[in-house]
Amino acid sequence: MKLKVKLMEYTPNPEKVIASAAKLCYSASGIDQIQENLQDERAEKFLNMLMSYGHESPVEHVSFTFAVEGVSRSLTHQLVRHRIASYSQQSQRYVKLEQFEYIIPPEIEKNSETKEIFISAMKDSQQAYSQLTNILKDKYLKNGIEPLAAEKMAIEDARYVFPNACETKIIFTMNARSLMNFFRHRCCNRAQWEIRELANEMLIQVKKVAPVLFSKCGPSCVTGMCPEGKMTCGKAEEVRKRYV
Repeated sequence: MKLKVKLMEYTPNPEKVIASAAKLCYSASGIDQIQENLQDERAEKFLNMLMSYGHESPVEHVSFTFAVEGVSRSLTHQLVRHRIASYSQQSQRYVKLEQFEYIIPPEIEKNSETKEIFISAMKDSQQAYSQLTNILKDKYLKNGIEPLAAEKMAIEDARYVFPNACETKIIFTMNARSLMNFFRHRCCNRAQWEIRELANEMLIQVKKVAPVLFSKCGPSCVTGMCPEGKMTCGKAEEVRKRYV
């Protein structure tokens, strides 16, 4: 299943909101006056100055909500490590998967032998899940448990046979500061291919609605030194050209 990313919602006029919040810190004026005087050009100029100072707390006032499909459980295990965010993921406890979708890593898919082994493993997982669900459900029904409850109890244990490749859907919200941190880590060449693909698509979409705010976002090497030390990909110059 192909990756699908949608920027569902975001704080209206995000750059003006951040500029207003930041300007308040340095101004004796009231909020209404600050907003009246903050035209687009002045907001952009002030926002650029703010980002150059590294004053990031005002950036937390705006948030972005994404809907994502066509990703693996392996990806979402990494995604939820970004703790300053809110997540709602399709449940395997409450949703019975008659035929689960799965994500095939490109390096496995490009080789016929590895792809065959992989798909065989996916089929085995589905068969085991279906068999376990039926056996457990019959057991619970015989014990007098209502059909819906019996199925729910069955699938919440049967799901343990599902692989990390199992496709999932998730909606999550991050404030802009958390997003910047996410991009620094996950747009990096050393991030795993799947979450890097997600991060790059997210960055493309937020740049459309807040171009100044996210103009210098991407992996850490875009605006500074690579933090990976001996583990660096060694392609900082190439990466900078891609993101700036």
